[in-house]
Amino acid sequence: MSKQMYDVVIIGSGPAGIQAAIHAVRRKTDVLMLGRIENSSLYWAHVENYAFIPGISEGMDLLRTGVEQAKSFGAEVSPEDVLKIVSENELFQLELESGRSITTRSLVFSMGVSKKKLGIPGEKDFIGRGVSYCVDCDANFYRGAVVTVTGDRSAAVDGALTLLDYAAKVYLVSAKLNVARELMERLKASKVECIESSVREVCGKNMVTSILLENGTRLESEGLFIELGSKGALELATQIGVQLDSESLQYIAVNRKQETNVAGIYAAGDIVGPPYQMAKAVGEGCIAGMEAASYARKMKKSEDLDS
Repeated sequence: MSKQMYDVVIIGSGPAGIQAAIHAVRRKTDVLMLGRIENSSLYWAHVENYAFIPGISEGMDLLRTGVEQAKSFGAEVSPEDVLKIVSENELFQLELESGRSITTRSLVFSMGVSKKKLGIPGEKDFIGRGVSYCVDCDANFYRGAVVTVTGDRSAAVDGALTLLDYAAKVYLVSAKLNVARELMERLKASKVECIESSVREVCGKNMVTSILLENGTRLESEGLFIELGSKGALELATQIGVQLDSESLQYIAVNRKQETNVAGIYAAGDIVGPPYQMAKAVGEGCIAGMEAASYARKMKKSEDLDS
């Protein structure tokens, strides 16, 4: 039976996340690693510049081996996305796409950074004028409007459901949704209108006025939210006050211990900035996992003294 309380939760199951899980669980803490390994940029890669893996050069094999190692030490692994994080009483509460809610003493962010784009006509032209990549950031600008969300994973479904609290009408355009059953049931029970297709073009003059779909349908829409993949690390981190780097605002700011400005929260891998190399991600994951475990252990001792 799955736990509800953990010492360390790791969001992301690429090289940094897996290494963090291995080092955290070896410090005798309850560890949960979330995410799908196929979302890692390493998954489809052929590795030629990492010296310590004789006989294994394919990214998917490396990740699968790492996950099995983490599990063998006692880490729990769940291939699902995080939809929301709330900080309360020095603990962190996470809402998962399965509908499950969990609490943890410490967090490690180890997801990628890039915002995937559709690469369609009109997308670049209307960024900030109807095209957005973050529902949590921009939903408030579309009160009473008709909006469209596109994507095939949890970020798109959660975004569409969130927009129901703001917009007059919400379309969700997806060729094929791939989300947990519980999240799909929430979508079906909602007022979101789902359309099985993909977006071909964003149309308008000064602002977005309509969305052209591959099936020939034209949706009258004042906004297009492009939410590809799982909920991004930056959206989740900023929900709970984690600071980004001051120069680009594209990465989570950390110190040499992989600590963020929020006690109990750590970050590792591409999310803390370049170079985007597996060796760097593994090293940072090692540090983040050990530091998160140490923080959780100190917190548990303090809780025992107070009880």
